[in-house]
Amino acid sequence: MDNKNLPNIIPIFPLSGVIFFPKTNLPLNIFEPRYLSLVNDCIKSNKYMGMIQTKNNSSDVYSIGCLGKITEHKTTDNGGLLINLTGIRRFEVESEIFSSKKYREFKVTYKKFSNELQRRDGSTDELFNKTKIFFKKNGLLLNWNEFDKLDQDEKVNTLAMIAPISNEEKQTILECVDIYSKIKLLSEIIEFYLYEKSTDSITLQ
Repeated sequence: MDNKNLPNIIPIFPLSGVIFFPKTNLPLNIFEPRYLSLVNDCIKSNKYMGMIQTKNNSSDVYSIGCLGKITEHKTTDNGGLLINLTGIRRFEVESEIFSSKKYREFKVTYKKFSNELQRRDGSTDELFNKTKIFFKKNGLLLNWNEFDKLDQDEKVNTLAMIAPISNEEKQTILECVDIYSKIKLLSEIIEFYLYEKSTDSITLQ
């Protein structure tokens, strides 16, 4: 899907601590009235909504987020909504659109990440080997056989999304323009954590 077919004004779900990447799936339990209004409006229209992280639990948001499409939805017994959001494309915020709606809307552009449409591969062997060690040290389980069925973008984005690293680090990875930068940065971050853990385990005599 090229950028011309994507909406330039989108409703935004600002959420601290949730970093959403293209080609990943994010299950959400929606129960706040304003976000129920957002999701219901999306379902009635093109099913697109944006996810973006807030800064330090304030109303300020980062400039980069990810557009998602609601691919599944069902009503809960208490009147809420369970949805699955599938990542489509990263966007850059241009300005906020003020209206009478309960939720926030932003004017966005996808130009900065237009190269996501091009097929480019980077070397991931070293990253995946480090990640397996890192996950094992942190007691995290991942079905590596199913993981291997994903394409390269899906693999890198999935690891960045679920890795036990800081939200700020995940946001920095999200803002990387190309796959090479994402692989390099994620590899460096994981290597840092592995080194930190190895030095922590050294007992001074």
